[in-house]
Amino acid sequence: MSSTKALVLFSGGVDSTTCLALAIKKHGVENVIPLSVYYGQRHATELKMAQKIAEHYGVNPISINLSEMFKNSSCSLLTGSNENIPKESYEEQLKQTGGKPVSTYVPFRNGLFLAAAASIALSNGCSVIYYGAHRDDAAGNAYPDCSEEFNNAMSRAIYLGSGNQLTVEAPFVGKTKADIIKLGIELYVPYELTWSCYEGGDRPCGKCGTCIDRRRAFQINGIQDPLEKTYSEA
Repeated sequence: MSSTKALVLFSGGVDSTTCLALAIKKHGVENVIPLSVYYGQRHATELKMAQKIAEHYGVNPISINLSEMFKNSSCSLLTGSNENIPKESYEEQLKQTGGKPVSTYVPFRNGLFLAAAASIALSNGCSVIYYGAHRDDAAGNAYPDCSEEFNNAMSRAIYLGSGNQLTVEAPFVGKTKADIIKLGIELYVPYELTWSCYEGGDRPCGKCGTCIDRRRAFQINGIQDPLEKTYSEA
C-alpha cells in the first residue's frame, strides 16, 4: 500500500465513488482526501450522498463552491438554466447535436475542477489527483473533457505547472461504466448510497441520460441496480 497522499474528485456518483474506493485501497484511508464541488447543479442531491459515502469510508471531504463560474451558462444541468434536461440516451441526444457536446455538458467543467483540485492537492501535501472520467461519457464528443486526449493534456499541464510534484490518475478513462461497476463490486462499493440522476428530485427519474447509462451498466454485469425499485416507482 502506498503512503502517498491522494486527492479524489468526488461527486457521490457511481464513477467517482468507485474511484474513491480504488484510491483508498491503494493509498490507505488515512491518505485520501475527497473533494466535492458545488457548481450550481440541479442534482445537488449528489453532494448529500457524497457526505454519506464519506462517512461510510471514514474520510473527511473538502467542499468548494464554483457556481459563480457558470452563472451565464445555459447548460440544462444548471439551476439557472431554462433548458429542460433531455429524457433520452446520450446516443439519441448526439443525433441532434451535429457533433457538439450534449446539452448537459457543463463548459470545461473537468478542466476547471482539475485546476482547482491541483491547488488544493498541493496545499494539502497530496502528490496525485484521481478522477472518474470514462470512455462512455467521451463517446461521440458528448463530454469532450472526459476523453483520453483531454486527460493527457491536463495531466501534462498539471505536472508541469506543479513543478513536477503532482500527477493525475484517470483509471477509468479507457473503460466503460459497466467495467467500472464490475471493479466496484470487487471493491464492495456501496452503490446504494450513490446518486446519478441529473434531476434534482428526491428519487431518480430513470429517464435522463445518466440514469439510462447507470441502469444499463448494472444490467451488463448481471445484477440489479440497488436503486432499481426507486427508479421503477418514480
